[in-house]
Amino acid sequence: MADGPLSERLIACFDAMSEQFQTAARYIIDQPHDVALLSMRDQARLAGVQPATMTRLAKHLGLRGYDELREIYAEAVRTGDVGFAGKADVQAVAQRRKGEHGLAREILRAQAAEIVRLAESQLDAIVSMAGRLSSATCVFCIGLRSSHATAWHLHYILSMISEKSVMLDAIGGTGSDALARASRTDVLFVTSVFPYTRVTVEIAEYAHQHRIPIVAITDSEVAPLARVADDVVLVQTKSPSFFHTMTPAFAVAEVLGALIAGKGAETARESLLRFDAHLAGFHTHLKSRAWTREARSSRPASSTTTKTGGKRGKAIVSNQD
Repeated sequence: MADGPLSERLIACFDAMSEQFQTAARYIIDQPHDVALLSMRDQARLAGVQPATMTRLAKHLGLRGYDELREIYAEAVRTGDVGFAGKADVQAVAQRRKGEHGLAREILRAQAAEIVRLAESQLDAIVSMAGRLSSATCVFCIGLRSSHATAWHLHYILSMISEKSVMLDAIGGTGSDALARASRTDVLFVTSVFPYTRVTVEIAEYAHQHRIPIVAITDSEVAPLARVADDVVLVQTKSPSFFHTMTPAFAVAEVLGALIAGKGAETARESLLRFDAHLAGFHTHLKSRAWTREARSSRPASSTTTKTGGKRGKAIVSNQD
């Protein structure tokens, strides 16, 4: 596993742990390489707990002590089962064995299976999140690194159908400044998956402290975002690839955008008409040759003049083939 050989077990029993155990467990989940490479005392210091807590946690998991836990993680590092670099080696072997067609098929099928799982297990969460976003006065969006595309896509959809979306990724490190004017009638849309981006989590914690409603797309019930969000959609990120997949998270953003647009269909329609006119004014999109020929064949003869005529712009379009 990319996030450590004991991560699933730790996550499964996380809520039943004491606060000290949770602190230690989160360190093990978040820093699998350190578990394999650092001494127990160094790990305890970095986690912010006593060394004895690390030992008790290992025994809580059914191990003889923390040395056994460290050995499990060390073996995972040796076999390439922790971290992106290790998984890259594993993928290279699989790719040679299965062939590129076989690996590509496996990755696509894994992504498709996760989207099916979302339809079966996360619909209530998605619909609830869409309702909260739709009723918000303003939606502040944040997603960094691999999660940026997910946050940006929802922001882009909202910017087409309304004027209430703000992306918190401005240059110069000023993105979070916009939250200074956020209120309890607004919503923070936030997304991050393991290994969680520090700035994203800090922005979510700030919103939580100021009682700004939060909706999150993340990958675990014990993820930092899940513990402060009002609505959470959980996505899986495991992939046969060396890198975790963001396809399920991106799909959720698309569904949210569609549901929000549908809740305010008339307003969205008027906004989209204005947006289309704006794009047309800047000739943003190329028209296909088939469309151009069809339009030209139906155009009155008087409109197809030469460049020196009174309708120069139309003559230029007619010569684009």
